[in-house]
Amino acid sequence: MITSKQRKFLKAMVHPMDPTVYIGKNGLTENTIKEMDNYLRVHELVKVKLQDGCLDDPKELANIAAEKLGAEFVQAIGRKFSLYRASEDHIIVLPR
Repeated sequence: MITSKQRKFLKAMVHPMDPTVYIGKNGLTENTIKEMDNYLRVHELVKVKLQDGCLDDPKELANIAAEKLGAEFVQAIGRKFSLYRASEDHIIVLPR
């Protein structure tokens, strides 16, 4: 579980990032989960964008994806959301 201070730190990091995973009209598929898992394994922080064809709620999808991936929900703004999961290499050093 990340603290509010750590969440604020991650929000600042994710803000300038472009989305790296896109969710289309099929919603949250196994391939999308695998893609997010691979990205989190390498980068620890992923930004996801829901395409216009996706009718699902971004916060709902973020919570489902976070649960399946063992990740932490960082934020959801509009049709985008971000997730964080620490790797063994600890690329991102969170404040205490």
